Amino acid sequence: MDFKELLAYKKSFALAMEIFELSKSFPKEEKYSLTDQIRRSSRSVSANIAESYRKRRYVNHFISKLTDSDAENSETNTWLEFSLKCDYISKEKFEQLNIESIEIGKLINYMINNPDKFGCN
Repeated sequence: MDFKELLAYKKSFALAMEIFELSKSFPKEEKYSLTDQIRRSSRSVSANIAESYRKRRYVNHFISKLTDSDAENSETNTWLEFSLKCDYISKEKFEQLNIESIEIGKLINYMINNPDKFGCN
C-alpha cells in the first residue's frame, strides 16, 4: 500500500488544502505570520505521515515521525484558534475544521498505538 492510501494522510491533506484556500482571505499583514504558519503546520501533518510510512521498517522511527505529525496537527489547531479570535474565520468554520483536526489526531494516534497494522516489524 502507498502512504497516499492511508486515511490519516487523505484527511490531513484535504484539511491542509481547505486551510490553504481559507487562508487566501486572511489580511495581507498576516502573510508572513499567521498565514505562513498555519499553511506550514497543516502541510507538515501529511508530510510527516508520508515520512513515517517510509520509515515503518523501524518502529521507533515510524512512531517518532507520527508523533511529529500529531504535534503539527496540534499546532495547526492553535493557529485555527488564533484565526477565530482575530475574526478571520467564523465560529462555524472553526468548529468544522476543529472536528476534522481532532479526527486526524485520533487516526494518527491509532497508527502510533498499532504500528504492527501498518507494516512495522
